Amino acid sequence: MKPFEPNTFRQHFPLIVNQENLDHLLNTAILTNERLEQTGLVYFDNGATTQKPACVIESYHDFYQAKNANVHRASHGLSAKATAAFEQARETVAHFINANSSKEIIWTKGTTESINLLAATLGKTILQPGDEIFIAVSEHHANIVPWQLIAAQTGAVIKTLPLDANGRIDLNQVEQLLTHKAKIVCCSHVSNVVAKINPISDIIAKAKTVGALTVIDGAQAIAHLPVDVQALDCDFYVFSAHKMYGPTGVGVLYGKQAILEAMPPYQSGGEMIKTVSFTEQTTFNELPFKFEAGTPNIAGVICFAQGIQFIRQYDSAEISAYEQQLTQYCYQALQQIPGVTFIVEQAPDITVIAFTINDHHNHDIASSLDSYGIALRSGHHCAMPLMDYLNISGCLRVSLAPYNTIAEIDYFINVLKKILKQETSVNTTNLEVSATVESDAIVEKFSNIKSWDARHREIMLLGKKLERLDPCYRNQHTLIHGCESLAWVKASTSVTGHYHFQADSDAKIIRGLLVIVLAAFNNKTKQQIQSVDVNSYFESLGLLQHLSPSRGNGALAIVDKIKALSCA
Repeated sequence: MKPFEPNTFRQHFPLIVNQENLDHLLNTAILTNERLEQTGLVYFDNGATTQKPACVIESYHDFYQAKNANVHRASHGLSAKATAAFEQARETVAHFINANSSKEIIWTKGTTESINLLAATLGKTILQPGDEIFIAVSEHHANIVPWQLIAAQTGAVIKTLPLDANGRIDLNQVEQLLTHKAKIVCCSHVSNVVAKINPISDIIAKAKTVGALTVIDGAQAIAHLPVDVQALDCDFYVFSAHKMYGPTGVGVLYGKQAILEAMPPYQSGGEMIKTVSFTEQTTFNELPFKFEAGTPNIAGVICFAQGIQFIRQYDSAEISAYEQQLTQYCYQALQQIPGVTFIVEQAPDITVIAFTINDHHNHDIASSLDSYGIALRSGHHCAMPLMDYLNISGCLRVSLAPYNTIAEIDYFINVLKKILKQETSVNTTNLEVSATVESDAIVEKFSNIKSWDARHREIMLLGKKLERLDPCYRNQHTLIHGCESLAWVKASTSVTGHYHFQADSDAKIIRGLLVIVLAAFNNKTKQQIQSVDVNSYFESLGLLQHLSPSRGNGALAIVDKIKALSCA
């Protein structure tokens, strides 16, 4: 077993040490006296997906260059070679989580498909009207919506498990709420937002006393905690490869063999059948193939096994200790920044830290950090019910991995402080924002700005100067669907048929984009509005290639709303 050393470990991840990213970041003005020499990309979005080590990437090339054939179905040697690697990967995963048999490992596209499989098949077999499905309020949408759909089809009832002040599922409430009406209990091992380890052993034990099946979402836990499904005695445990150094598009559904055998197939087609006939009843394959219809993601599965082998060569206790060091250092540094509020009490159990900043929209902070090469996540994190439960609209989430460093955290904290200082200081743009601002003026202004961070600051400044929309006009009729934050636009027309648009958003970055978009459409006729080439306009400003997909789509959603209003 290799000793774990952070700087050596990070060298295995090509994207992290990519020199082009270094050049990009060092061009940022803020780094004149604060250069972060180790990397050009500070990647703090590991809860969404981890970066991939070189051995996993190379495994893809090796498969397609040396082993590419379909599995299980051919009699030639190349297929046998691919099948052996594919099934060895199943054995690797079974051993990794201590499953009783490799038959209990079902390949899926990811955690989401694993849960959909369970909801659809269990719903057909065990749910009746009035039965109860319990879901923790902290769950990811993937562990909520599939159960809502099957509940609507079967007449079952969704019940929620509340949290304690620290963000863990409240065991006292579990004891009181679970009765013999409970048929399925769903909860995450670790929430993707509050990052607290739930008392799942106690929850599983309680579920057994009332005869309920347990579905544990391990998507966040699997990269940070040792998982022993036999010790937990859960009925199902699901997770994704891409959150633990493996490829996207590969997931695992662990289920107890007896329960899986009693469940009907999820999808039909090749491989999942034993016999097919027009005159006799079709019979299904044995486990695990009964649930694996069609050609699987063969290369992805094999690469996933390579990812597991990569991480198992290190002492897990050493990695865990380093992750805790990173977490405590970052958490304590954030504590020192005025206005930072953590969404639950006490430090997280894994390397995921969720927080808000008073009087600052989380998207504004995230986009500002991105302009300095820092990648983290903002929004509701696919946990809208949790946001409602905590009475917040969204939050920022820093999620760390063992290839992150203390130096990166220091850089992040310094940049965050600088952003907050800039936000509270008096900044002005020499571009006057008014009802008559023209797109030519916007283009001229942005043509003189060379770097993305400077463009971003100009957008934020424009957002500060946009006249706010009267609250009475912020309603469902004016709401722009497709923006990552709330945004509204209203239209009025002159006697000459020229349109005037007013808009607003709860995020400065979106308000800045609104100024830019409105400049292209204000004081135009319907025909002129419909003929605006918005892609060329955005291209001339040098914006869309730097905006996140959600903000880029948000800008296009604004355009769609304006064009729709002009046609109404």
